[in-house]
Amino acid sequence: MFVVDPTFDSAGAPRRAYLHDCLTALDASIRAHDGDGLVIRCGDPAEVIPALANELDASTVCVSRDYSPYGRRRDGVVAERLASDGRKLRGVGSPYAVDPGKVLKGDGTPYAVFTPFSKVWRRIGFGHPHGSSPDDIAWARSIASDPLGDRPDPGCELPAAGEEAALERWRSFLAADGVRRYDGDRDTPAISGTSHLSPDLKWGTILPRTLLADLDASGYGEVGHTVFSSELAWRDFYADVLFRRPDSAWRNLTTKLDAIELDTDDDARRRFAMWQRGETGFGIVDAGMRQLLATGWMHNRVRMIVASFLVKDLHLPWQWGARHFMNHLVDGDLASNNHGWQWAAGTGTDAAPYFRVFNPTLQQQRYDPTGAYVERWAPDLQMPMLDHGVERDEALRRLKAATADR
Repeated sequence: MFVVDPTFDSAGAPRRAYLHDCLTALDASIRAHDGDGLVIRCGDPAEVIPALANELDASTVCVSRDYSPYGRRRDGVVAERLASDGRKLRGVGSPYAVDPGKVLKGDGTPYAVFTPFSKVWRRIGFGHPHGSSPDDIAWARSIASDPLGDRPDPGCELPAAGEEAALERWRSFLAADGVRRYDGDRDTPAISGTSHLSPDLKWGTILPRTLLADLDASGYGEVGHTVFSSELAWRDFYADVLFRRPDSAWRNLTTKLDAIELDTDDDARRRFAMWQRGETGFGIVDAGMRQLLATGWMHNRVRMIVASFLVKDLHLPWQWGARHFMNHLVDGDLASNNHGWQWAAGTGTDAAPYFRVFNPTLQQQRYDPTGAYVERWAPDLQMPMLDHGVERDEALRRLKAATADR
């Protein structure tokens, strides 16, 4: 069953629409395997789940583990309510290859930097996906279900949703030799050099162990396999950081940078709106922002470029950009999105972030040398809204001031 939680009403329309598509596909899959379909209940899970458990006289309720701050709070309350009725909540499975909290140093403390984390992550290893068939399941019958409701208008074109669509994307990527070419192609936004599986990983229609089963993730195999599996390791790393520091969802992980000077006045909001619309006058920045609005997705290299532009050239809070992304991304994942933004802002896990300021012009020359990406998404470029050299110096001045004597 799935509980339609009213808390999710505040999420961006692309995510809500894609979730609707995923649930519709799951319902069809259950019906195809002799089930009555997915049971939908609408309301507060802390009320809905105990009521259904009582209705079925179930001794145990199994839930897919959720490591997000909200998910942990929600499941904690559900577990307490069930326990008061003599029932149990059992967490099973995980949307990660290695669960948050499992990758530790020899002294039992967590890693704060990705590279050593990833080495241990690889050594821990990953179990193979379960091979059980839906035909082996004894389906409960005649359970009342609420209607799923109308599909929200995403305001953009979304990819096909569901397990079969995700598996087909992965099979196509493998067949096109995408893994072998991944290291050379992944940073070029004008070509289809990535798997486009981030929405599937976010929504659980494919799990990382399914991908890792087809890869050599030892770190000693082909380069493409190592680099692709590293992206899955980054996903697990950010989930681990958020699991240990839930406050870092919207606050600086590196608190010494709380003192950095940021622009938040009316003029800052005007410049923020230009960034949101893709009207900065910098080709690769504007192309990325328009791709996001049109598709609910943005190439990862471009995500880093537009994030750097917002925090280092416009001197705006990274939280503004993170919220905009969460409102428009189909694959908006709190841990990956917000800690990716903190990486760009220099407030997160990077050991030496202060002097990294991406030059959008040089980034475009390097990663879109033919201009094909910019031509597709932002052919009507305006004059640049600022002088990057001047704003780079200003960003470094502010960073130096914030870290002096700290």
